[in-house]
Parts: sequence; structure tokens; C-alpha cells
Amino acid sequence: MKKLEKFAPHLYAIFGFIVIAVIYFYPVLSGKQILQSDIAQYTGMAKEQNDFRNEYHDEPYWTNSAFGGMPTYQLGAKYPHNYIKSLDSALRFLPRPADYLFLYFLGFYVLLLSLRVKPLLAFFGALAFGFSTYLIIIIGVGHNAKAHAIAYIPLLLAGIIYVLNKRYLIGGIITVLAAALEIQANHFQMTYYFLFLIAFIVAVYAFEAIKNKEFSDLYKSFGIFLGAAVLAMGVNATGLLATSEYAQNSTRGKSELTIDETGKKKVNDNAMSNEYITQYSYGIAESLNLIAPKLFGSGGDKFDKDSKLVNYAIESGVPESEAIDMVNRQASTYWGDQPGVAAPAYIGIIVFFLAVLAFFVENRRIKYALLAGIIFSLLLSFGKNLNGLTQFFIDYVPLYNKFRAVSSIQVILELCFPALAILGFHSFLNLDDEEKRKKALNYSFGITAGLLAIIYILGKTYFKFYNEGEAKIEKIVLDLIVADRQEMYFSTIYRAFGLLVVAFGAMFLFLKKTFSQFTTVVIVGLVMVLDLFVVDKNYVKADDFVSKSQIERPFGEPTDADLHILEDTTNFRVFDVDGNINSGRASFFHQSVGGYSAVKPKKFQEIFDYQIANNNMEVWNMLNTKYIIKGDEEGRPQALENPSANGNAWFVSKVNVVNSADEEMKALNKLKTKEEATYMKPALTKVALNFETGKDSTSTIELTSYKPNHLKYTSNNSKNGFGVFSEMYYENGWKAFIDGKDTEIYNVNYVLRGLKIPAGKHTIEFKFEPQVVKKGSMISLISTLLMLLTIGLGVFYWRKQNKNLTEIK
Repeated sequence: MKKLEKFAPHLYAIFGFIVIAVIYFYPVLSGKQILQSDIAQYTGMAKEQNDFRNEYHDEPYWTNSAFGGMPTYQLGAKYPHNYIKSLDSALRFLPRPADYLFLYFLGFYVLLLSLRVKPLLAFFGALAFGFSTYLIIIIGVGHNAKAHAIAYIPLLLAGIIYVLNKRYLIGGIITVLAAALEIQANHFQMTYYFLFLIAFIVAVYAFEAIKNKEFSDLYKSFGIFLGAAVLAMGVNATGLLATSEYAQNSTRGKSELTIDETGKKKVNDNAMSNEYITQYSYGIAESLNLIAPKLFGSGGDKFDKDSKLVNYAIESGVPESEAIDMVNRQASTYWGDQPGVAAPAYIGIIVFFLAVLAFFVENRRIKYALLAGIIFSLLLSFGKNLNGLTQFFIDYVPLYNKFRAVSSIQVILELCFPALAILGFHSFLNLDDEEKRKKALNYSFGITAGLLAIIYILGKTYFKFYNEGEAKIEKIVLDLIVADRQEMYFSTIYRAFGLLVVAFGAMFLFLKKTFSQFTTVVIVGLVMVLDLFVVDKNYVKADDFVSKSQIERPFGEPTDADLHILEDTTNFRVFDVDGNINSGRASFFHQSVGGYSAVKPKKFQEIFDYQIANNNMEVWNMLNTKYIIKGDEEGRPQALENPSANGNAWFVSKVNVVNSADEEMKALNKLKTKEEATYMKPALTKVALNFETGKDSTSTIELTSYKPNHLKYTSNNSKNGFGVFSEMYYENGWKAFIDGKDTEIYNVNYVLRGLKIPAGKHTIEFKFEPQVVKKGSMISLISTLLMLLTIGLGVFYWRKQNKNLTEIK
């Protein structure tokens, strides 16, 4: 009974997290789901894969519905023996997106417990972390993998801290499970960023251990970390190996091309350009949003009925019922340095105040690791606005140049600030020195209020409230936009100061013995959480939830253009001009030349940039682009048929052998794709390559059976010939068979497949059988068994040790 009483506060906390997560996203109770823009695109991309899974109860591991064809490794592929996925699913038992919010709460709660914070305060701290505006908005827009990865980081840090504090069993178990769950979440950018924070924390504890000459404890901790890392990667082996394999073939991999689209020498050979990496660079002044949410506006902050600009539109003759929508379509409250943001990255004014307090009352050195994390992430989030530092990391820090949207590194400070805040509040409440406690409170209030005063003065004297791109707007309109932005700016400062005074007042009354510790924690905790809760509701609303059927069909019913295309039962590709190659809509209804992914196939992206963007119809034809969807004069989509599309496969009369990727790309400029093909000779090949390219007027290659991972053709040719197949070349996994005999696949026309086909009539098959899945699955199975054995032995040893200690007593 006493043991149950010991766990009661934690059970209450977990129950509270469940209730609050569901209440916050209450439309899920009526079966509705949140409409997330990125997930809508993903649904389009994964349609063929999911249809195959439902029909055959198997995984294709390949889809032809996007970018001409690509592996499904980054589209939710399911792997054998992925038991850590089952654990993750069990933890995410709530309806989405309440499941991610619950994980935020739970992980941070355990982190605070590892720092010896009492349950009630840890409960409020977990809510403050989970309701941090950035963490809510990424759920709203559909960055589910990012939210997933962020949610497990506090749990991983908790395990690490337990180990470093010599609680090896519980720390080791939490570390290995959290690390495995973190990797399984499959957002390596977030994991990569948090490795820096982990390094800061481990460095602080290592410094203490070395200072105290506790080398054996340090070695034991590092041994546990190494073992946990190996097992965590092992249970996720299939996903890691598949991702690593595909990454080299994606836009994150290094290109073989040394020339740009204009034919000039490339300035740098990074997988992604510096401009692309730093496109979303946080404005230096914009970082003030961390403590006052609406200073710079955002996509989620709208001009309302009280707006001066809206009233001007009404006075100018715009119907009142239309004025607000019209104004918000044509103008934005946002005036920061980024292309646009859905919401400010607000951590909370009370969180900031308590984090400042930590530096006056918290004695543990971990506060310096958290401060280092804040400064580090803030500086790097500035991107091109602090170009020297950013360029250094791009050029010299391994893997940094593999990720874009550098502003998202602020996820580190999103964790560090509330952790510092709760540590500060905890130490303040338990400090014995009354004078020190009083000074700490006054200093923290003075610093925070002083910063708000500086922000106020900047608004009165320095900020223009518009960016360079808006300078040419008609003066009367710009003046009204500025006036609305100023009103938003100053009102958010007044609001922040009012909340600060309430929290300070409660803590001051605690000093005066008027409030008990419990009352103070509840009042300050509620103010801290409600502040964030109210702000969040501006950006993720009940209106964002729709019926399940709408989620399953995010692009609605097929248009007349789609229906016309769907009447054609042959196999071909479609290009949606309006979607360019950055939309999953066409992939939902058809096999598309486009798609939506942060990791597009590298060679396809290059074909688009160098050829399709220049309207090279021969490339359109070789990709078997039979239909183009384009809006008419009234914007209604129409299906335009391309009668010159090459079809699924064809014999060519000539294969042009080139020596480099540059030569092959240039050759495509004038290539007659129905008659010729290009082939880049491997660098180590010294002998001349000869391709027999005989064909007669009746030579044919016809597709007779289609599955995304299994294609069957019949060929008929009186001569030995060379066939080109309008299928994306991918060297890892695809195998070709002619009459059941394995045959070599050649990478032709930069992105397609080619085969040497003997004279006569033959059956040709392509099968996608990725060895990386078979190899990884076996490693995952063995690693899972080792993990369970290790945990079991640890628990057995711990129980035996405790039993011996009890008997001695």
C-alpha cells in the first residue's frame, strides 16, 4: 500500500496529462481529426503505398506515384521486427494530435523528476514545455515527425541525467528505450540538433566527475551510453540503413554535377545551397518574440474587425462581410526577416522570468549547460543574419549542411528555458537564506521588466514595423498596416507585464508567509500555463478539425480533369503545372511527375531544374508524361494530352556513351529520346562499351502487368537490341529478369533504366527486393532480443542486490 502511495502523485500527473491533452484538442472526442497541411501532402504521396498494403497485406517499398518513382522509406514504410514501433504506438494511445501533446508532457515530467523536482512543480513544468507555442504550431501544420522526435528528447535527457547521477539501472533502461524511440521517430534533424545539448550536459557532469576524481563512475556512465546507443541503433537498423542508403540518392546527397543550370561551374559542392539552407533564418530582433508573442506578427495573427486597415477597406466600399478576409489575403501582420511564419516561437514571459531566477538561486552546474544550449541555438537560428558563424558550421561541422530551415534549431532553447524555469522556481521555494531569496526575486523581476521596457522603447524609437519589400506599398495603406502592427506590438508588451506582476506578486506573498508553498506553486503554475494556453489557441483552433473522411481525402473529389485522365487505363505519368513538383495532390489521383517531400530523389530534382524547367519536351516524353493538368483562363483545371509521350518502354537505335554526369546532362539538351539514349561510363571502366541497338519497324516492348514493386513486359524484336524503360533507375533493390534470368540494369538518360534485350520474343520483369530491408530486419530482431535480455538481467541483479541488503538489515 505504501508503494502505491509513493507512486500516486505520478499517476495523478499522468492522468492529468491525458485529460489536458484531450481537452486541448477536444474535437477528437467527436471523431474529428486535425487538418494538417503537410500531412495532407503526405497522404497524397503515400496513396499508392497504402492502397497496395490494404490489397496485398504487404509492403511495396517503392511507389511510382511521385517523382516518377522512389523508395517509400521516408513515406511510412513498415519494416519486419520493428518492435520499438509497437512500444511507440502503445505510448501514443490517444487520438492524434493529442498523442503528441501527451508525449511532450510525459517526457518533460520525467526529465524534471530526474532533476529532483517535486511532482506538483514538475507537472506544471511539463505543461509549460508542452504548450510552448512552437511545439503546438508544428502539430497544427503537420510536422508530425518533428513533434514526435522532440517529444522523446526530454525522456532521453532524463535517462542520461539519471546515469550521470549514478542511478545506473533506471537511467540505463530509460536511456536505451528513449534513444530507440527517438531514432524511430525518424526526424534526424531534430535528433542531430539535440546532440549538441546532450554534449553540453554530459560535459558539465564529466567536468564535475574529473574534478572529484570519480573516473570509474565516469567510465561506467560512458559504457552505459555506448551500450544504449548500439542497442538503440540496432533495434532501428532497418530504418537507419534504408535512410542512409536513400540519403545518398536524395537531394541531401552530393551531386555528381559540377555545373549549374546555366552551364557555369558550381560555386560550391554542398548537397544543398547555402541560400536554401538559410532561407528560414530567424531575425535577430525577432527573437524578442520569445518573451512577448505578437511583436512581429505572424501568419496566424490576423487583422480583425477593430483593425484600422479593415475599417479603411469598409470605408472604401468593400462589404463588411468581405473586408476582413480580403485584407488578410492581401496584407500580413508579419514583418520579420523570414519568408513567413505560422506563429511566433513564444516560450512564455513567466517561463523567462523564472529561468532568469535560476541563475540567482540554483547551485547545480547543469544550469550552465542549459544556458549554453540557449545561446548556442539562438545564435545558430539567426542563420544568414549571423553569417560568419553559420558559414563555419556549414563548411566544417559534420552533417550540418544536410539540414535546412536553420531557425528550427531553436527547439533546443524551447526545452532549455522551461527546464531552467522550473529549476529556478524549485530552488527559490526551497532556499533557506531569506535575504538571498528576496534579492533573487527582485533582481529577476527587474531584469525581466527592464527587458520589456527596452522592447517598448525600441517600438517607440527604432522599429519601422514594415520590411523592405513593403516600402513600395501605397503610403496611406502602409501607414494603416504600421498602425495595426504597432497596436499589436504594444498590447502584447502590456499583457506580458501584467502577467509578470501577477507571478511576482504571488512569489512576494510567499516571502511574506502569506501564501504557502503549495498555493504559490499553483498560482504561478496556472499563470505560466494559461498564458501559453491562451496564446496557442490563436494558432491551432477547433475550426482546424474536420471529419475523418476529409482527412482521408484531403484533396476532395477528383476534378473533371482528373476524371478524364482516370478514364485512360494505360500506364503513364501526369504533371500538375499549378503544383509544380511540390504538391502531393496529383500523386493522390495519378502517377505523378511531381510530389511533396523534403528529400526528393536527387537526380529527378536535377532533371527538373536543368531540363523540365526549361520546357525540354523530349524529357517530358521520355518520362512518359501523357497528361498535363493546367488551369484555364478561369482557373479551372483541364487535362491536356501529350500525344508525343514515349510510352512505358521502347527500343533505341543508338546509345551515346559519355564520361561524366555533366556530359550526360548536356547531351539531354538535344537528345531524340525515341531513337537515342545516353549512358555514363563508370569511372573505373577502361574498355570500350558496345551496345547492340538493332531494331525493326515492328519492334515493341509492352507493359503487361503492373505493381509498383513488380513490373512485367513482353518484348518482340528480330534483332539484338537495347530497350529504354520509363522507370526511375535506383541501383539498390531493383533486379531485372529476362525469361527468368538475371540481367544487368543500365542507368540511361540520367534517370531511367535500360536493358540489353536479345532478339526474339521475351518476358521481362523488374522486381524491387531491397536487401537493406532483409539485412536491417535481422539486425533489429537480434538487437531487440539483446535489449530485452540486458534489461531483464539488470532488473534481476537489482532485485537480488536489494534482497541481500534487506537480509543484512
